[in-house]
Amino acid sequence: MASSVCNNSFGAVQTTFLAPMYGVAFVVSVLGNSLAIWLLGPGSSKNRHAGIIFSLNLAVSDLFYSLSLPLLVAYYTMNKNWVFGLAMCKVERFVFNCNLYGSIFFITCISANRYLGIVFPFYTRGRVESKHAKWVSLGVWVLVAAISAPVFLFSKLQVENNKTECLGTAVNSELPSYFPYSLFLAGFGCALPFLITFLSYIGIAKAVWKSHGLEPREKRKVVTLVCVVVLLYAISFVPYHILRNLNLKNRIATSDCKWSLKIHSAFQVAKALVSLNPCIHPLLYTAVIDNVRAKLGCYQESQDVKSQGESRL
Repeated sequence: MASSVCNNSFGAVQTTFLAPMYGVAFVVSVLGNSLAIWLLGPGSSKNRHAGIIFSLNLAVSDLFYSLSLPLLVAYYTMNKNWVFGLAMCKVERFVFNCNLYGSIFFITCISANRYLGIVFPFYTRGRVESKHAKWVSLGVWVLVAAISAPVFLFSKLQVENNKTECLGTAVNSELPSYFPYSLFLAGFGCALPFLITFLSYIGIAKAVWKSHGLEPREKRKVVTLVCVVVLLYAISFVPYHILRNLNLKNRIATSDCKWSLKIHSAFQVAKALVSLNPCIHPLLYTAVIDNVRAKLGCYQESQDVKSQGESRL
């Protein structure tokens, strides 16, 4: 009886919370990312540098994910009854993973590119071109598809209480095999990119703050961007991976119902926050800070010319 009550509580959290959140995310994300693609797409700018190419790929990734959300809205509205077949279940879960890790890796590319362009403007000039960004973007898509591919194996339909569930993880019998894969995604797909992104923005913040060629308002803008990126990870990507693995561990070890329900409920909140990321990205990453890069680069160039003149004397 307790198990039945626990299972019903798990389902109630998802059907009452996730359906409206996914609905809002779908509308806002489709509008925002469609506009971003229109602004960043071919023909929108003659200066198609690496930052724009990475931002465009991020917007495309987010849009693809957003277009899959109506299936989840219908699924949770119908009390977790999947009526779209096994193939669509696997495709939807695969698209979710591709967007999740595509977003993370393209954010990392944008961050690293900004770091190189601002901190080492002379080194990157002529070395980091749009063709390099296109090849890196292609590599990211291949990598994301490769690490998401096991979803096709693990994601299955499960019939329970006259309802067909589309599992985003794995059936209970396959959890011991799925758990190491989930830990790998948490480490390689989240922790490593987060470390690179964090260090990149810390380097940017230090370089900008020490610069005498920028106004205090522009410095605060860059520092705010650093804080927002770190906060984005702190409230969505990192909690999602931690709570997903805790939830899986509870399923494997059959933990206490109340504790499992708390972890499961927190995991659903994290899933909703992850789904809102495509709504935020158009505002955060399509505004490439070229003005800061240009001003800082000009300042450093003048300093370099000055030092060369002094060395000649």
